[in-house]
Amino acid sequence: MSREFRTALGRELEELAEAGLLRSLPQPAGAGGEGTVEGKTPWLNFASSDYLGLSHHPEVIEAGCRAFRERGAGAGASRLLCPDADLQRDLEARLASWKRREAALVFPSGYAAAAGTIPVLVGAEDLVVLDRLSHASLIDGARASKATLRVFPHNDLHGLEEILRRYRPRSRRALVVTESVFSMDGDITPLQELVALKERYEAWCLVDEAHAEGVFGRTGAGIIEALGLEGRIEVELGTLSKALGSGGGFVAGDRELIDLLINRARPFVYSTALPPPSAGAAKAALALLTSGEGTRRRERLREIIALFGGGQSERSPIFPVICGEERRATAVAARLRKRGIFAPAIRFPTVPKGAARLRISLCSFHTPEEIRLLQAELEREE
Repeated sequence: MSREFRTALGRELEELAEAGLLRSLPQPAGAGGEGTVEGKTPWLNFASSDYLGLSHHPEVIEAGCRAFRERGAGAGASRLLCPDADLQRDLEARLASWKRREAALVFPSGYAAAAGTIPVLVGAEDLVVLDRLSHASLIDGARASKATLRVFPHNDLHGLEEILRRYRPRSRRALVVTESVFSMDGDITPLQELVALKERYEAWCLVDEAHAEGVFGRTGAGIIEALGLEGRIEVELGTLSKALGSGGGFVAGDRELIDLLINRARPFVYSTALPPPSAGAAKAALALLTSGEGTRRRERLREIIALFGGGQSERSPIFPVICGEERRATAVAARLRKRGIFAPAIRFPTVPKGAARLRISLCSFHTPEEIRLLQAELEREE
């Protein structure tokens, strides 16, 4: 390694540190809500997206272990290069049924699913329109597509319509991209109205349900299920790594969509398939999520949300605590950590400059006592 190489990279790290944007990996140990950070400080985890606590459910763990024993630790190759495992196909069939879609396709990660799908749908002659607060994976997929990219103000349907009115006539295709529950703000998109708008302009719609799954809908399938919009949204993105407590992502939709992704989605074609333990665990978690136990865990989560949110039980489990300046956010997170609460600072570029925050994420395994402790500590920081 040349000295110039190390010096150049070191200079960039110093610049990040000076701006209050330097990140490092925390080293927590333990399961569920409680554990230790760096082997020392007891903590309560308010950063997890394991909304129903299924990642540590005995049946989910056993299913993952069983797949590990029977099928090995890894898939060995991409699914186009080796015999397609029945475990993957069965998981996809169950995901499609859960989402009330014709088919589904599992990707190695939610990021891969998002970034790989958009370039298959639109290209240089087309238009893709994103909500300003869309996840980085959606933004990266839109950029990779080479389509004309336009961004509308967050949840501003008037802004969206102005873009569609102006650019749709000159575009072969138009794709509107949004999240149903936004990962950093926790608010919900006005999906019913957005769908009506995209239909008026003959556009397609892609909705990322990653943070709605397990939380909303009769079976926990998300906002689309809650609003009965399955037949009016072309592409649905989901994840196996949050409420389903495993790892990976997926796309659900028409059979033609899935067949085209199998042929053209580069992160699917050129990535090793999801490891069997992850697929096995996700399959077991999905069975639990759609069962009576899943309903009970959702109800318990609603109670926790209402307690922290002042009675607002129907909102999402994500609560931003805005700190503003990046250094203040990291300082508040550090002080909370010393008091036993793990809620890391979220800073630019994940959120805009000057909008640094703590992202409080509530789960069904949190207790009323833990919520009251969190509230008391946050009040001390005001």
